[in-house]
Amino acid sequence: MTDDLMSALGLDRPETGDDAVLPFTLDKLDTRGRAVRLGDALDTILNRHNYPAPVARLLGEAVVLAALIGSSLKFEGRFIMQTQTDGPVKLIVVDFDAPDGLRGYARFDHDALLKFAEEGKTRPADLLGKGHLAMTIDQGPNTERYQGIVALEGASLEEVAHTYFMQSEQIPTMVRLAVAEFQQKGDHRPHWRAGGVLIQHLPEHGMSHVADLPGDGNFENTDEADGWSEAKALLTTLEDVELADPDLSPERLLFRLYHETGVRVFSPMPMVERCTCSADRIEDMLSTSFTAEDREEMAVDGEIEVVCEFCSTAYHFNPHQFEAKH
Repeated sequence: MTDDLMSALGLDRPETGDDAVLPFTLDKLDTRGRAVRLGDALDTILNRHNYPAPVARLLGEAVVLAALIGSSLKFEGRFIMQTQTDGPVKLIVVDFDAPDGLRGYARFDHDALLKFAEEGKTRPADLLGKGHLAMTIDQGPNTERYQGIVALEGASLEEVAHTYFMQSEQIPTMVRLAVAEFQQKGDHRPHWRAGGVLIQHLPEHGMSHVADLPGDGNFENTDEADGWSEAKALLTTLEDVELADPDLSPERLLFRLYHETGVRVFSPMPMVERCTCSADRIEDMLSTSFTAEDREEMAVDGEIEVVCEFCSTAYHFNPHQFEAKH
């Protein structure tokens, strides 16, 4: 990073690398936001199940969106994003375990996916189809879960995110997501990478009336309207390749977008691929949620096998080991 760029951003640290969320503000535009760049963490999640490329891209977008939203949590807890649809990708689940853990998986119909591919329908919006997306915030034991649900009507995850924020948060919001494969010199295979930017209009004196259109707002103050319009317009110039480019740091990306209006960045928040499954948790689930008869029926050759859908770790139990606990 050049001295001029460091000075413009007020930085006294190296540029942010992969697997991190970078908070920022556009003070002159009454806008705040977060930029995320995922490398090895996302590549691990997507390659663990060897998803077909269209499914991997869709799940990758969901992981990026979950990182952008979940990283705003100010407490230790979980942000869970889940889609259930009639499209070829039937189910997506992404867990953000605050402050930094990501995991995710997808279920899909092989035959339907093949048919859609033959018809050229491989966009994320095509694969989602119709259904719903649920976003859940779980603050832990002895607290109530908060859940927002948005209909999926053949829209992209970017469009669904805009609708979610307007319906549930009433905050004008714009999101950009991109997932791509990159193969650099020396790599034995392409690696999945992704990036995303989320901006929200938050004027200092409070929210103005919010319009019905996703991502827009009606503002009593013309300067506020102009500022938010400019922030959005500049974000629309961002290309997918820039979001996932391994040679373009989030700081450089934001400076490229907003250097004329000014952008202020804060300390990056690291992201890691981490599954929260454990033998103790699964043993407790088998003990409390199933009867002895249920466990006997689950057993194959005298053993119960439970495979984590997120990380594919297999756990094995003797169906009789639970008897001493009851």
